[in-house]
Amino acid sequence: MEPIIKHMESKILISVEQLSRYYGHQLAVDHVGFELAQGEVLGFLGPNGAGKSTTMQMITGNLAPGEGRIRIDGIDMLDEPKRAKACIGYLPEQPPVYRDLTVDEYLDYCARLHRVGKSQRGQAINRAKRRCGLLTVSRRLIGNLSKGYQQRVGIAQAILHNPAVVILDEPTVGLDPNQIREIRELIRELGESHGIILSTHILPEVQATCTRVQIINEGRLVFASSMRELEQKLVGRVLLLETREPLPDELLAKLPGVERSERLASNRARLYFAGDNPAAEVAARVAAHGLALVELALDRRSLEQVFVELTCRDEARAETGEAA
Repeated sequence: MEPIIKHMESKILISVEQLSRYYGHQLAVDHVGFELAQGEVLGFLGPNGAGKSTTMQMITGNLAPGEGRIRIDGIDMLDEPKRAKACIGYLPEQPPVYRDLTVDEYLDYCARLHRVGKSQRGQAINRAKRRCGLLTVSRRLIGNLSKGYQQRVGIAQAILHNPAVVILDEPTVGLDPNQIREIRELIRELGESHGIILSTHILPEVQATCTRVQIINEGRLVFASSMRELEQKLVGRVLLLETREPLPDELLAKLPGVERSERLASNRARLYFAGDNPAAEVAARVAAHGLALVELALDRRSLEQVFVELTCRDEARAETGEAA
């Protein structure tokens, strides 16, 4: 796999090259590289201990890399850390909100921290509140807001200074389904004008929100793809066949274009093929045998299956003693 994914049309907002980090003798991040372009929402996935949080901390400038280079909107994080960090908006897993302040008081405080000029401060706060749906709760204490609204306040502080890059760590944890839907819609909207990194353990959230996905395991990127490419990969070369009557063994053994079959029930089987989709030929053969066809469709894998395959492979090797 190429460590850097190229984007020719949009402006590159994050460029990570050969990023590594040791904790003592333990290699936590192993030469990770990727790019994020404007208008992209990148789902960053990985099991616990995979190096995801360490990578995020290095990208945000909270942890120095052992090796490698990070550029935020073209600014080198090591050479000009203040300028680079000013291009980032960050929402950690626990939103850094002050419960005893009103929404307006808190956002004014955050605007000062982000060095938003006094003349632009009011406009910046109103813009963030409007984008995050907070105009009706401006004077309410944050501690009296629902968890969903507190998450919105956290996102508002991250976009107050209109950063090029917005990094969101588990933004929908603890929310109810309606709140999750609203936050997802907000993330998609922000993704139109910013570059977004979304770190989450909720795989359906990635499919619902992101334009790209990458998976890190044992410090290495093991998967990187656009969601469009991923959707194509999830449709495997497997057909699910179901008939009303039992399927004869001799029929399954001689289906055209099918390399092998796996019986799931007396009238249901999984058909594996290597070339073009043989569904039409299979349907014709089933009809010729006088069987009523109930289902004949491509078997789709889920993102969860891909995630498990990629992140459990090394663990399985270690258990069996197989060389990596």
